[in-house]
Formats: sequence, C-alpha cells, structure tokens
Amino acid sequence: MCGIVGYIGYEQAAPFLLGGLEKLEYRGYDSAGICLHDGQELVVKKAKGKLEELKKLTDNGACLQGTVGIGHTRWATHGEPSDVNAHPHLSDSCRFAVVHNGIIENYLQLKDYLMSKGVSFRSKTDTEVVAQLIEYYDEGDLVDTVIKVLAKLDGSYALGVISKDNPDEIIAVRKESPLIIGIGEHENYIASDVPAILAKTRKIYRLENNEIAILRRDSVQIINTDKEPVTKEIETVNWDIDAAEKGGYEHFMFKEIMEQPKAIHDTIAPRIKDGKIVLDEIHLTAEQIRSFRKINLLACGSAYHVGVVAKYVFEKLLRIPVEADLASEFRYRDPIVDEHTLTIVISQSGETADTKEAMKEAKRRGSHVISIVNVVGSAIACESDDVIYTWAGPEIAVATTKAYSTQLAVIYLIALHFGELLGTLAPEEYSRYVEELQTLPDKIGQILKNEEKVQYLASQLFNSRDVFFIGRNIDYALCLEGSLKLKEISYIHSEAYAAGELKHGTISLIENGTLVIALATHEPLIAKTISNMEEVRTRGANVLCLACEDHPEVEKVAQNTIYIPKACDMMLPSLAVVPLQLFAYYVASLKGCDIDKPRNLAKSVTVE
Repeated sequence: MCGIVGYIGYEQAAPFLLGGLEKLEYRGYDSAGICLHDGQELVVKKAKGKLEELKKLTDNGACLQGTVGIGHTRWATHGEPSDVNAHPHLSDSCRFAVVHNGIIENYLQLKDYLMSKGVSFRSKTDTEVVAQLIEYYDEGDLVDTVIKVLAKLDGSYALGVISKDNPDEIIAVRKESPLIIGIGEHENYIASDVPAILAKTRKIYRLENNEIAILRRDSVQIINTDKEPVTKEIETVNWDIDAAEKGGYEHFMFKEIMEQPKAIHDTIAPRIKDGKIVLDEIHLTAEQIRSFRKINLLACGSAYHVGVVAKYVFEKLLRIPVEADLASEFRYRDPIVDEHTLTIVISQSGETADTKEAMKEAKRRGSHVISIVNVVGSAIACESDDVIYTWAGPEIAVATTKAYSTQLAVIYLIALHFGELLGTLAPEEYSRYVEELQTLPDKIGQILKNEEKVQYLASQLFNSRDVFFIGRNIDYALCLEGSLKLKEISYIHSEAYAAGELKHGTISLIENGTLVIALATHEPLIAKTISNMEEVRTRGANVLCLACEDHPEVEKVAQNTIYIPKACDMMLPSLAVVPLQLFAYYVASLKGCDIDKPRNLAKSVTVE
C-alpha cells in the first residue's frame, strides 16, 4: 500500500515522478502528490482521488520545474483522504518535505510535544510529525538530523526526504517497509517497487532495516544509523519491461490470468530433474524433517487460502499435523511453537506486515522457517531460514492470480520433496505425482482456451446480489479463494462455506435466485456435494457447478456447469481456481468495476 518515488538528476523530475506513481497505482491509493525543488523553494502539488487529478493539476508535470523531487500515492490510515492529508508533507516553515509509507505508532505523543513547542500542524496524518521533527531538530546537517529523528520514531517507515537548503540530495530510509534505490547514469531514484523505475534502470539496491541512502546526481552512499558505510551489491532486475505492462490486454488481471501456464512452468520446471524434485533452496535433512511434530502455515488473504489447501495436501502426503493460521491472529494467541515445529510463511510481496511479524514470533520460539515469496530480496525472504521463490514475475493487479497459482505449485513441490525424504510416498506414487505436476501448465492452458464459456455464464449471472460458494475437503479450501476473488473486484457479497455445514444455519440464507457456486472436483465426496446442491436448489438457488470432465452427472442438479480436465485430487485446485478467477473478472468487467485497482484495497499490506 502507498507508493514512493524520487528522482535526482539533470532532467525535469515531474514527468518521471508522475510516470513512476502511475506504475505504482496497483498498490492502492486515494490521493497523490509530488514535491520539487525548483532551485529556490520546495513546491508541492497534491490532489485527492486518482492520479489523473494530479496530472491535470500539474499539466502532466509541465507546470513544475526542478531536477530533484519526491512523489507519493497515499492509502489513508491517519486522516481521511483529502488534498491536505496527501503526501508529500512540509515542515512548518516549508524547508523540508517528506513522503512516508508505514505507520508512526507514537505520532500522537510526538505531535503533542511539538505543539507544546509552538509547532503548527496542517494535516491529521502521522507522517507530518516526521517533517516537523526534522525541522525542529535541524542543526544544518540533514543526515545527522534524520538520524536524530529516527531515534524518536516507533513503528514502520520508508521515508524520502528533501530539503530547501540541500538541493543536491535526497535522503531515503527504510524500516519494516520496502524501499529500493535505482542506479542510473548521472541520475538516481528511490521507489517502493521496481515497476516505478524500470523504464529508467535495471540496477537497484534494496535497503535493509535501519539503512540510510544519500542520493546525489552522480553517487549513492548507504550508511547505518551510526553513520558507518554499508557495502551492498547491485542487483540487476531481469524482468522484461513488457512484463510490467499490459501488453495489449485491457487489464493487468486478465493478462496475469493468461500468464499462469508460463508462471507455473517457470516455477516447477527448474526444480524437476530426471523425474526427481530438487529443492536446493531447502537445507533440511530427512532427520530434521522427521523431528517436526507439526507444520504451521502463516499467511494473509489469498496466500492464507494457499495455506488451507496445503493443510490438506501435507496431512495426506506427509502424515504430519498441520495448522493453517491467519498471520494477523497467530502472534496474538500465544501459539504453541517450538524447535519441533516447521513454519512455512507465504507472501507474494515478502513485505506483508502481519506475516512478517508472525514469522518473527515463530522464529523467536525456535521454529525453523521456510518462506514462499515472489519478490527477491524482500524482508521475509531475507529473514527466513530457507526461501523458495515462485518466479511468477511482476504481478500488478491488486487481486492475485498467478502469485496464488505459483504458491500452490511450490506447496506441491515441498510436499513431494518431503514425502520422498520421509518415505511416506511409495516410489510409484511419487513418480505419478511428479508427472501430474508437470502436466499442470498444459491443462491450465486448455482451460484458458475455453474461457468464452465462463464469459457467457458471467453475462447471465453478473446481477446476482449474494453468492455462496460450497465445497468439501480440498474443494472447500478453494471456495475461500473463489469467494474472495469475486467480492474483492466485483463488490458482490460473497461467502464460502463447507458444504456439510449448510444445515447448521447457512441454508437459511438461500432464497429464490440466490447464486450458489458448488465445487465438486474432489472424487471421494462428489456424491455428497451433489446432495448439497439438491438441498439448495430445492430452496430456489441457481446452482453453478464446477466439476471434472468425467463427472457429467452433476448436470442433473446444476443449472449451469463448468468442466476442468481430470487431475489427481490434491492438484485439482490449480485447475479449478482458473475458471473462478475468470468468472470474477468477467462479472467485475460487466459491472464496470475498476478491476486492477478495486476500492479500498492495496496490493502490498505493509502495515497492520
């Protein structure tokens, strides 16, 4: 959530700042602003609403002059969305400007202190406190002042700071909120994420906690809070720039749905050699794995839904008890975790605040941590004992698709790798599962070739007011994701239920015309799910069933059906999720929703 960009060089900064902010729109925001040093003063332009409002206000940047500047897209936490509360924030005398991602937890105490000293505040944000503190403690050296201010702050932050009196530098700081430094030719950049600067450079530094970057036109210096130099290696981003563009598709989400066969192939193919799964990223021995009495899966949102699928997969194949936990709840319930617990952390960005803190709690209690992340060098990746990258490429749409699918693929890789080491899988079972895993990209490709059927069904059902997803076992785990996809981008009220729980209250919500999406792919329980479909249809529900192509009997109950290719039960979610993603996409499109940037949502949730 929120986005930071900054530029220092010899070109006009405003066009780059606006372009960089546009590349960060996927993170979610409600206002935007930029600040430039025009050679004499700091000039700020801010606007509530979409970035287009800021572009109009600045004539696409043409009305602002200056070769040093910072910009920001804000997702409101402290203070309502407004021009005043938008970033950048200026100090009282307008000598310092700050952009900030994160939350300053002790801002009220700091604000009260500054106000007692006569400092006036313009906004209701926590961020303005940082700008005012810099001015209050300033003694002429901007770096020394920033370090002094950092010592006063509790919470998380990525900061970009410029000064009226220091027109030739930008100060950038990171603590628990992502920030990268881009290295150019006679110009340098700061950004929250790679897409903002990819058109300018592929060479970056990733700041770690409590590191400070001092950017000038021809140099970047990185120090710690003791002003000691920090040596870092330049990372070269290997994305094709087209990967961060729509490439002719109307929306990033649809593009990313269509990229899933390639993304899954890229995730699994390098890790299967001569019919064997090779996970060089995991350094656990068979003896260490046998010592684990429990596996904990920690994640938020769609990544948590991957964890729910993983619970069924791991318990079936490894015979180890598994708990799937919402990371936001895990560390507040005094969890039972020790050195005999394996913790698997799942996060697309690798920066999810609740997941990161839950991981730290597990490590503090002695657990070995494996993380599944997409972003190389992210905080969760760096702090894990072992990390497996999904290699999904950039995912721009807020609603995840290919990240979810590649996370599932990694879950299968881990389960099969551990199953072979533990001996819980017979050799013939192991070989069959590995072969099945390798067929997933092609089978997903088949589903995508028939997406017109899903589009047609969406056109018939998009006016539904309430939608209920029902399924059993691993189908129920997938219902959670199908329901989330629909509600987050179409704004239709949607819920997921274990089908066996219908008669325990939920069935009272079924009335004439209620859309029920039934997942009936899990072979051992299809007959029971058909019975549940009959129960809701008898009460007036309009039933859409998703089933495997070898079970046409579901048509006797369901008004509409979507079929997927047959696969082994534990891998069916990888196939079944694709029609659910497409259905959500087409429903949202028909309703005219902002698909890539749904209201109130952010791509990377970097605060609690």
